[in-house]
Amino acid sequence: MLCIDADLQDPPELLPKMLEALEAGADVVYGQRQSRAGETAFKRGTAAAFYRILRRVTDVDIPADTGDFRLMRRAVVDALLAMPEQHRFVRGLVSWVGFRQVALKYARQERFAGETKYPLKKMLKLAVDAITGFSVVPLRMATWLAMLSFALAVGVGVYAVAQWMLGNTIAGWTSVVVFVSFLSSAQLLCLGILGEYLGRLFMESKRRPLAIVREVHCSAKSTPAFVSTVG
Repeated sequence: MLCIDADLQDPPELLPKMLEALEAGADVVYGQRQSRAGETAFKRGTAAAFYRILRRVTDVDIPADTGDFRLMRRAVVDALLAMPEQHRFVRGLVSWVGFRQVALKYARQERFAGETKYPLKKMLKLAVDAITGFSVVPLRMATWLAMLSFALAVGVGVYAVAQWMLGNTIAGWTSVVVFVSFLSSAQLLCLGILGEYLGRLFMESKRRPLAIVREVHCSAKSTPAFVSTVG
């Protein structure tokens, strides 16, 4: 199965080379852009930043500077179709299912006619789908903030008690500062704990398989000898 955008900025004439890579043993051949002619510096910069941030916040090795331009074997397509989730970041799902994947580098040409139908709003939606579909890092931000807040609360508490001992405070100021600082840290910690459990529930709700069977090897008696899995 070949995936390609209708604007033909991704060259269909690369299909023979993709087929050669498949015949050499690859299961997925994806186009990797070396250059993006005709695009603004803002578009190139945000795209480069997006892919690099995505690789840092997810556990999936999603290749940088790639789109949906790729050729896949039927086994890969079947694995993608078996995914029950609806908000799909396809290039991320293709990387997640595994199999043998190779890159085909190419220069993306300038648009021949018309203008892009993918404005900033859709780009932001794609980024949100990608990050939330493969990462629980946004949910863990509350835990990280709780740790930072606790460290600041200790510092503020030490400062407040020191000022009280030196007699530089008014009545009740020290207790209020210490109480508010540590209570704020406790609230963020509780949110972080909820975020951890919510993240696990979110990932479980996707119902992605633990492994995908690529091929089954059988003995002469037609009993499975071993199973090759990917993912």
